[in-house]
Amino acid sequence: MTQADVKPDATRSSASNSNSKELQLKAKALLDNMNSVLVGQEKAVRFAVTALLAGGHLLIEDVPGVGKTLLAKSLAMSVQSQFKRIQCTPDLLPSDISGVSIYSQTEGTFNFIPGPIFTNILLTDEINRATPRTQSSLLEAMEENQVTIDGHTRKLPDLFFVIATENPIEYHGTFPLPEAQLDRFMMCISLGYPDLKQELEILDKTLSQTGFEVGAVLTVDEVIKARQAVRQVFVEQSVKNYIVDIVHATRRHPSIVLGVSPRGTQLLMRGAQSAAFLEGRDFVKPDDVKFLAPYILGHRVIPKMQDNKVSHSDLILRVLEDVSVPV
Repeated sequence: MTQADVKPDATRSSASNSNSKELQLKAKALLDNMNSVLVGQEKAVRFAVTALLAGGHLLIEDVPGVGKTLLAKSLAMSVQSQFKRIQCTPDLLPSDISGVSIYSQTEGTFNFIPGPIFTNILLTDEINRATPRTQSSLLEAMEENQVTIDGHTRKLPDLFFVIATENPIEYHGTFPLPEAQLDRFMMCISLGYPDLKQELEILDKTLSQTGFEVGAVLTVDEVIKARQAVRQVFVEQSVKNYIVDIVHATRRHPSIVLGVSPRGTQLLMRGAQSAAFLEGRDFVKPDDVKFLAPYILGHRVIPKMQDNKVSHSDLILRVLEDVSVPV
């Protein structure tokens, strides 16, 4: 067979598969890089990278000191990108996040000073300590990758990823995130405490000057290309039906007042594609959907009053029991 006999489409497909495999190896290197500093948090690291490659945002609910900030920093250090942190307080203003226009007397014009939101990876620490007005300043940015300031719309970087943290057991001086804000986060996870062996390893790392430092293994361009590859992961019709069946089951479950919106349906599929990509596959399995559903859908449902002590993730697990899994 001569070179002329090779079909262009087959050549392009082969090159695309090669590029996808290379990006999958890069994503695996990102997981390994972060796991080298985050002891015993393999599951949380996988969730964070899954959300990053799916184009979503991540909310971490947990008590102080379990590694929420370290997770965000290690992700930022693993990608050659800009990283900024916002420490939320009740006196934080929307302009403190998005930026402000300052009048220059010498030039006679207003000069825009960008806020910390103009970055690639943004850590919003203790987001529930900011007022609702300040929290809402993130809505447009997280959904449309842009901010509107003084009537001007300004684009954010192509890679814009928000990691927000909050302490779920402290309510004094906090403002719970409304449903509209929660819906902007693709995933809501917690880290939990390490076991005895893992905590001893943390102590050993603490004694080392470089125990919690990592080098970059990806560039911003590679993350963007990986996101494009994730969107090409095949989703079979029966898996799509499974996703829709789960979402519709949340809307009629007796323990749930408000079910999942269509945005949740979309994000569950994107998350499953990203999970498959991280596993080195080019197709989604029902197990990908089932594994991610509690973390992508849990914060999108409102339980009935008598069931409000049940965790939202457990509610989704109840829903999953009622939905048949495609074979």
